Amino acid sequence: MCDIFKLEVVLKRILLSVLLVIPLFAGAQLKDIYLDRYDQDHHEFGITLGIANYYGDLQPKLFPNSGYMPMGGIVYKYFVNPHLGFRFGASFTRLTAADSLSNIATNVDRNLSFTTNLFEIHSVLELNLWPIEILKNKVTPYIFGGIAAFYYNPYANDTNGNRVYLRPLSTEGQGLPMYPDRKPYSLVNIAFPFGGGMKFFIGKSFFVTAEMGFRYTNTDYLDDVSKSYVNMDTLAGYKGQLAKRMSFRGNQLQNQVDPNDPSNHNYHYPNPDYGFQRGDPKSNDWYWYGNLTVTVYLKAFGGPREYIKTRCPGFFSRWW
Repeated sequence: MCDIFKLEVVLKRILLSVLLVIPLFAGAQLKDIYLDRYDQDHHEFGITLGIANYYGDLQPKLFPNSGYMPMGGIVYKYFVNPHLGFRFGASFTRLTAADSLSNIATNVDRNLSFTTNLFEIHSVLELNLWPIEILKNKVTPYIFGGIAAFYYNPYANDTNGNRVYLRPLSTEGQGLPMYPDRKPYSLVNIAFPFGGGMKFFIGKSFFVTAEMGFRYTNTDYLDDVSKSYVNMDTLAGYKGQLAKRMSFRGNQLQNQVDPNDPSNHNYHYPNPDYGFQRGDPKSNDWYWYGNLTVTVYLKAFGGPREYIKTRCPGFFSRWW
């Protein structure tokens, strides 16, 4: 848990640095908006594809050996000059992790797992560190930072292989009257995207970018794990036996060894006491994307109509 906390501090500092640097660069570049208009302003539309992963209570490594899932999305960008642009996008992915894949013994004994589909919309400032234009520089590193909203709904499989959504089960006592400090978590939350990459202008029509982007979320329940266990009998009384079984899954492991009698391989862990640690409430969850994006370049003034007239075959130009 300490490693998660230390890494989160580092990532938070990087996020803060990106968010502070962008306005400084943006202020300097806005002076040039009304100067030379050629290639100063433009639109971009495109698609993005890549991989995603999760970082949190069930996966304490930022770049683990498992859990990589495909992601895809669409993007729109408006650049006010060759340096500064506004990006809007939507993406979809799936996140997953399991204690059974951990190399930490206590996590393996916990035996929790989760999967969730995740849909995100975001709005960020994108800053090219070098100007990139048709007739000048055609490659640049860039950074970005902004805000996103995302929807998720964690689930896990029960012992029969059936999908069970975890939020309605209140696995950590959320919403139960004897735990007033534990409120049900929302399935729609806020994240703060930040990161960077390399951008390439291909010919006169396409941008190709390779990007790494992190999302710091405002929830610790992306994986349905955050605080401590509650009383298992109380949980079963309010939410049923399924809630009890999905909250504590250590007793479902096979061939467990009795810590007091190593010769006994039929041991089953007893139900944890109330307050026994289940997750780390000091650290919110993260997810990240590594993706390639291809966008089509369109001049801002005149938009698609001007672009088609000046750069596309006459067949298309006659209709505009």
